[in-house]
Amino acid sequence: MTRWIEPSPIEIPASFQALGLPPLVAVTLLRRGINRPEDAEAFLYPEKNPPAQFPEIEKTVARLSLAIRNQEKICVWGDFDVDGQTSTALLVQTLQALNAHVIFYIPIRGKESHGIHIDSLKPIIDGGAQLLLTCDTGITAHTAIDYANSRGVEVIITDHHDPGETLPNANFIINPKLLPEGHPLKNLAGVGVAYKLAAALLETNKEAQLHHSSLLDLVALGLIADVALLQSETRSLARQGIQELRETKRPGLKIMAELASASLETLTEETIGFTFAPRLNALGRLGDANPAVDLLITKESSRARVLAAQIEGLNAQRRMLTKQVYDAAEAQLHETPDLLTDPVIILSHPNWPGGVVGIVANKLIERYHKPAILFSESDDGILRGSARSIDGLHITEAIATQKELLIGFGGHPMAAGMSLHKDDLPAFRKGLGKAVEKQLGSIVFEEPTLQIDAWVALSDLNISLAESLEMLAPFGAGNPQLTFAARNVTLKSATTLGKAKEHLRLNVEDANGNTASLLWWGGAGEDLPETGSTFDVAFSMRSSTFRGQKQVSLQFKEFRITNEAPVELKRSKIEIRDMRLQNALLNVQPSTLVWAEGPDRAVGVNRLNLTQSDELTIYTTPPSPAELRNALEIVRPKTVYVFGVSPVEQKPDEFLSYLAGLCKYILNQRNGQGTIDELAAACAARKIVIQIGLEWLAASGQLTINMEEDLVTLTKGQQEKNPYLQVELYTALQGLLNETSAFRKYFSTTNDLRSIIK
Repeated sequence: MTRWIEPSPIEIPASFQALGLPPLVAVTLLRRGINRPEDAEAFLYPEKNPPAQFPEIEKTVARLSLAIRNQEKICVWGDFDVDGQTSTALLVQTLQALNAHVIFYIPIRGKESHGIHIDSLKPIIDGGAQLLLTCDTGITAHTAIDYANSRGVEVIITDHHDPGETLPNANFIINPKLLPEGHPLKNLAGVGVAYKLAAALLETNKEAQLHHSSLLDLVALGLIADVALLQSETRSLARQGIQELRETKRPGLKIMAELASASLETLTEETIGFTFAPRLNALGRLGDANPAVDLLITKESSRARVLAAQIEGLNAQRRMLTKQVYDAAEAQLHETPDLLTDPVIILSHPNWPGGVVGIVANKLIERYHKPAILFSESDDGILRGSARSIDGLHITEAIATQKELLIGFGGHPMAAGMSLHKDDLPAFRKGLGKAVEKQLGSIVFEEPTLQIDAWVALSDLNISLAESLEMLAPFGAGNPQLTFAARNVTLKSATTLGKAKEHLRLNVEDANGNTASLLWWGGAGEDLPETGSTFDVAFSMRSSTFRGQKQVSLQFKEFRITNEAPVELKRSKIEIRDMRLQNALLNVQPSTLVWAEGPDRAVGVNRLNLTQSDELTIYTTPPSPAELRNALEIVRPKTVYVFGVSPVEQKPDEFLSYLAGLCKYILNQRNGQGTIDELAAACAARKIVIQIGLEWLAASGQLTINMEEDLVTLTKGQQEKNPYLQVELYTALQGLLNETSAFRKYFSTTNDLRSIIK
């Protein structure tokens, strides 16, 4: 249960009056420790503060300028997350504008993981690279940099991750973590570091047809996506970058916004966080992030559209994989609730795709308010994990206390990656828990809280109030959105939104008949207040534009019941007859509706042909509780006969072969047109299994597949094979099939059928 913290009363001092701020803005600044007028102005108008610079950056600029004049081959080495992609694109675009001989490389996650790897660096040096320029990586790459030095290649490191006990033998290192506390650049992410170098380089070389301000759109993308602390110059760069992004000239970003139905004109940090960042990250998580650099710097709309379409497809796959892993993680916590008593939520599974475990760790933090680490397990017994932290916990420092157990690790205060042997996980879990407790003390055991900034009436939610809050934007780490709350409302309706129907639109009403509409991101399937209950609702507020009209946008955060609706005890009217020891349809009336699915189905109808009936026979076991619930809602039976015959279990290869056969039939007999539901019924499978299977067939180069809602369009012809994505999808498919197998086994053996059939 989340504890709501009431807003503390604040008196606005006379010194603030001259600023002419809206009262809520002034109060917010004061609550956040900004109590001098000059500090308030510096926060509200950060672009007026003179820009800072890294010490001795001139020497780095001089070395790069020499390399450009001598046409030395420069390799920009980045990373596959958004911060790394934007850093790489920014430096490559700058060097190209200066007519440098530049190439770039981003590691492929499925093959290499983060960092600089000699196996990939060697052919680049063999190809003539004379200068290695890193971005968003390199600060702990001692071995690779020593190798570069041994080959006569100089190295410039730009990074923002925590350094190790010693620095690598690079010629130049630019890293804000090496700056003193309080320095204006201390909180920069990798793209911010790259920008400061690029800006200094462009200022020195005036002949470039590029102004550094046009790079700020990339800076905003990287800073917001990497959850950089929005203070000092980091806040200034993010704010200026968002404005530049609203007017970006980059075809790639324009087309990405178009495909995602996002408005660049009214873009905020939320648009970056919910639209651009997930799509670009999907490229690095599930495929090869190098094309992201092409997308960000290309001037050709046709090329940008091809790349953006590929990213849109990968993002859809990322959503499916994330849901699968999140559901499996929740199942683990449900089965072993003691895991939630540890200071850190640590989960692992051999079938989890490594590309999405970090996303799921974030989702678990949002729900349980504890740091989380999720591991994927490879065939060699190595666990590779992603950690996400909470405010006040430096997760990388905590992980470093267990370095004797780790094969490798790295990160920053809020996120980290690590690998270890499977047998060392219990010791790691125990040791990390102690390290976290030492950092946080009792904080980790406190109940989650929600700070309310102001109570408001629904009638006071207007565009004037929303627009006044934009003075405090951009919001993010170090500058959270304001949280408002309204008292004693009732729920009038809830509607699902989104391509996957994963979001909710809640319409609420107060006692005076005033109404408000709130968007609950990812709220589909969550518990809602009962009809007739009154509750307090917490939300954030922004101004937005829809079809040229300004409007108030409310985003749901929490609710708490203030008056429960009268409880009506409803006794189940379904009579359940357990026939699982029978091996034939005996003692069942001929008029009974029989539900059966699978390749070997010889009786009954599948899920597509179910109709209302007083009697339902469940002959084959459903693939999951969701299909069972849907069937019961359609049929609304009074009596259910349960035979629980499990379809022949298929391993991933067998399933994919059968699915490929169904696709061949659709191509040859149905002009390539089919539906997910049809394929799921034919395979006796969950819809997500079909979607993952189709994506695997597409990644194998066998088919071109387009999925729009439930409709599937198949076309012949080869497309480029993506073996790394194949591995991720195969792993996910294996996990899903195992989940179905486990549910069917439970359905066939449980002594409590009523707990399933409700």
